[in-house]
Amino acid sequence: MKKTIIVMPVANEEDTMGRIIDEILALPYDELYLYPVIDSYSKDRTEQIIRSYEDTGRVKCIFYEGSTGVISCYLEGYRRALEDGAEYIIEMDGGGSHLPSEIPQYITKLDEGYECVWGSRFIKGGGMKDDPLYRKMLSGGGTWLSNLVLGTKLKDMTSGFEGFRREVLEEFDFDRFLSTGHMYQTEMRYYCRNKKGIEVPIHYQAGKSSLKAKSVTEALSILFKLKKNEQYVRKGSGEQN
Repeated sequence: MKKTIIVMPVANEEDTMGRIIDEILALPYDELYLYPVIDSYSKDRTEQIIRSYEDTGRVKCIFYEGSTGVISCYLEGYRRALEDGAEYIIEMDGGGSHLPSEIPQYITKLDEGYECVWGSRFIKGGGMKDDPLYRKMLSGGGTWLSNLVLGTKLKDMTSGFEGFRREVLEEFDFDRFLSTGHMYQTEMRYYCRNKKGIEVPIHYQAGKSSLKAKSVTEALSILFKLKKNEQYVRKGSGEQN
């Protein structure tokens, strides 16, 4: 198989971290690696647990001192994965919301020639568990509004479980992304709308995090800026004033 690196921002996940790593390492792939990205926000034993797996040669703990939040950790994980020669990069949550058992479908679709593979809770075979009704409405409503404003056609524009061929991510200047929160997933899908992509069903398990009203208003603000910002995100396409 092609070298595949899973990028996984983590913080305060000592209760689930060991189990998730065990499940990923148990998958039948010799060239599958895990890069958990952690910062000073994490105060429990998450980092120690991750480092205890580094001697396997397939887990690399990345402590990102320059972190400004979870999205910056995603992007730093991409940088490190590309630097280390990943052909496929898969992004997923580290708190148990995404199932390691669903990783193989991403590798299969990338092997089939798809450039982007998007996890979807809203297609046949997908679903959400233990998520409050307001979160389901925001995810569904956010997808509908994003497709309307951006001209995209995906069934799920806000899921954080996705996979890419390295060539896709190499096109982007990650420092030019606008989103620092929930809108990031939509931003990435918009920039990749013309790539050969496919949605695959995922089963999302709700975590402990809450969604604040400020996050929603910030997301709406960014939504209407994405079309203009696209020219600056793509490397060599122009300089932002």
